[in-house]
Order: sequence, then structure tokens, then C-alpha cells
Amino acid sequence: MTDTLVPAGSEQAPKRLFIKTYGCQMNVYDSERMADVLRPLGYAETDTPDDADFVILNTCHIREKAAEKVYSELGKLKELKQAKAQASGAAMTIAVAGCVAQAEGEEIMRRQPAVDLVVGPQAYHQLPELLTRTARARGERIGADFAPVDKFDALPAERGGTGVTAFLTVQEGCDKFCTFCVVPYTRGAEWSRPVIKVLEEARALAARGVREVTLLGQNVNAYDGEGPDGTPWTLARLAYALAEVPGLDRIRYTTSHPNDMGEDLIAAHADLDALMPYLHLPVQSGSDRILRLMNRKHGRQKYFDLIARIREARPDLALSGDFIVGFPGETDQDFEDTLDLVRQVRYASAFSFMYSPRPGTPAAGMAKQIEPEVAKARLHQLQALLLEQQVAFNASQAGRVLPVLFEKKGRHGAQAIGRSPYLQSVHVEEADHLIGRIVPVEVVSGQQNSLTGRLIADASDHNAESKAA
Repeated sequence: MTDTLVPAGSEQAPKRLFIKTYGCQMNVYDSERMADVLRPLGYAETDTPDDADFVILNTCHIREKAAEKVYSELGKLKELKQAKAQASGAAMTIAVAGCVAQAEGEEIMRRQPAVDLVVGPQAYHQLPELLTRTARARGERIGADFAPVDKFDALPAERGGTGVTAFLTVQEGCDKFCTFCVVPYTRGAEWSRPVIKVLEEARALAARGVREVTLLGQNVNAYDGEGPDGTPWTLARLAYALAEVPGLDRIRYTTSHPNDMGEDLIAAHADLDALMPYLHLPVQSGSDRILRLMNRKHGRQKYFDLIARIREARPDLALSGDFIVGFPGETDQDFEDTLDLVRQVRYASAFSFMYSPRPGTPAAGMAKQIEPEVAKARLHQLQALLLEQQVAFNASQAGRVLPVLFEKKGRHGAQAIGRSPYLQSVHVEEADHLIGRIVPVEVVSGQQNSLTGRLIADASDHNAESKAA
């Protein structure tokens, strides 16, 4: 194999990088940072693997058959790699990154010889070194067990890309050990970035025009990063500091656990206009019995009480959630308890999944696994209810004036697409000159997945967001 690295400033044509991202927002962030790490080596991103010199599959191990989907994609890449080599002698380097790489690295190398390297989610900062080593000798599984502090300290200070919104990882790992979840085994124990490092990255993002950041973590509201004074800061205290960053007008965070929703974070939702009134707070089931089997360490009443306190602090707050149906041992009554919880809480949006056993998790070995057709029927029923609530919430926005952050041009003429405080896409005509700005928009109608709005008088003169009416 020939050397795949091109030094920055070389007269050779830039190498092409293609990254396919599976799964959560944290993987999206990781993919962006992998591109940042490789950019000084002459790698420019491409939208297709067909002309790529380096292909990375950034994988997720959460959902059903995640690994098999990766192997299917690798089969296609193997054919592409062989065709390129035969046609022009060009080399393509293939890497598998992320959580499947962490969990099944040796198996990946065994099953698919076309893979040149495997790198876990805590070691992608070492891609330049790994590429150099791979160029000399294929087949080394590297990088599954590095501490996250090494990763973040080694990442470039500058981030590539453009846009008015950005993800910002502040916390990784999880100590909750829900019986259905592989995250503690693939991402490791909870660890939080120091406050100074988070603020530095946030300031850099704001300086390049980012107006909204979403703070990311597998269990983000467990954040306890070291503050400038040497004491641990909570996520709430971090949010107050981020709200002071010039140019940074909006803050979101995901994903949260009910047990880590502290009173100071609830209070921050009341105090901080910058903290958007939209909270993703997974509960997974409405049945106390299933919650115990899931090892969630909270019951439905605790969840109800928590929601009540949050809504008292921020009455206009909208909720999102996660649900799993068909968990081992789930009865018709357990499922009805979930439907009852959904009816009582009323979600603006939610994600719902049919349980699938993840190898190595306690739930995979539990008795009374639910028949797939039963689980599928329950999922359809739950999704119908959640969709009904989502449509109703979007429709309820009609007639309101919401501050909209315009992100990009729409498909038609001078149309622009923005996002509301509730994370809905908002389509507005004659607004493409407002991209990057936050302006008041009157909502005309709400559809299943978006809102239609119109600019109100003198909207072009506004450049700051006020609290949603």
C-alpha cells in the first residue's frame, strides 16, 4: 500500500475523505472532529465514497442489527476499493470508528479484510498516527481504550465547517448501566470536560458565526467538569457561563437522565432566556415494573413529579422523550402504563423503538423475550399516539410569534429555513437574506414535521431573540 498522507501545502491534489455517520448527535460531533484532525494532512471532505481516498464508517451500537448494517456497507466498500485498485492502481483506506469498532474490533478485522484500521470513540484524535502506521502494515486494531482527556486535549483548536448551529460535546460515558444499553461498555464511565475547555470551544464557535450550541453527552446533565476555581461545576452553572459568551444566543443540551435533573438546572430554565424551552428527557417505559427491570432507578411518579417542577419553572417548555416497547417480560398492562404516561405528559416529539437485545447486556439474557409481532404491534400503537401529540403541538403554534434562527436557504426562490425554540423547522418565504439572524416570525400553520411562518413587520430590523411569546 502506498502512503496515503499528503502534507499540508503539498502541490499534489488533496486527498478525499468520506465519513458515513450512524446514530446519535455525539457521533455527528465525532465525525466533524475527525474531519478537523485530518484536514491539516490535506484531506478534503467529499459527499460520496466513489472518489474517496479515505473512508470512515463512524458506527453506533445502540439499535438492532447495527453491526450487520456496518458489515453490509463494508462489503460494498470492499468492491469499490478493489475496482479502484484494478482501474487505476489508486489506494483506498477504510476505517471503522465508533461504538461498533469499540465492541467488535477484532471481529471486524477478521470478517472483513478490506478494513485497514479500527478505532474506538476515545481515540479518533490519533487518526494521523494510525494512518501513517497503516500505510506501512495493514491489520492493526488500535485505539479502543484511550482516556477521553487525551482525545480532547489532542484535538485541533479550530473547527471546520460553517453554519449557525453546532454540537459541542461536554460529557462522555454513562454510569447508569440500564440493562438494555451498551453505552457504558462502548463509551466507558462518565467523564466531563473542564469548564475552561468547553468555554474556549464555545467562544471559537461564536467567533465564526455560530449562534446556537447543543451540549452533548451520553448523560449530559450528569456534567461535573472542573471549574476555573478547581471545584466541579454542574450543567446549570456551565449554562449560565455559556449564556455570557458574546454572540452565543441559544443553548440546548441532550441527552438527559431524570435522576440527574438537579434543582439548579430546573431553575436555569426559568432564569436563562438563552436556554431553549425544549427538553429531551427519556423515560423509556411508563411501567414501574419494567423500569425496575431496566435498572432505571426511578419510577413513573418520580418522572411525573419532575415534569411538574420543570413546567412550573418554565411553563412554555416542550418535552421530548425516548421509549422502548417489547422489553423482556412486558405485559399488556405494562404497555398500557406506557400509553397512560404518554397521554398524561403530552410530548411535542419523541423517539420510540422496539426492544432488541444487545450482546453483553443483562437484558439480552432475560427470560420472557417478547415475540416480534407483539412488540411491533405495540410500537405501531405507541407511535400513532406520539404522532398525534406531535401534530397537535405543531398545530398549536399557529398564530404565535416565535423567534426563529434562520439556518439555510429553502428549496424555492428566496425561501429560508430556520429553527424555532422548540427545534421545529420553520419555512419562511422571502427570508434568505436573514440567514444567521434571529427574527420574530408569525406561525401560519403547523405540519407534522415543520412549521410555516411569515415575517412580521420590520422583522429585518431585529437581530436579537426575545423569549417566546
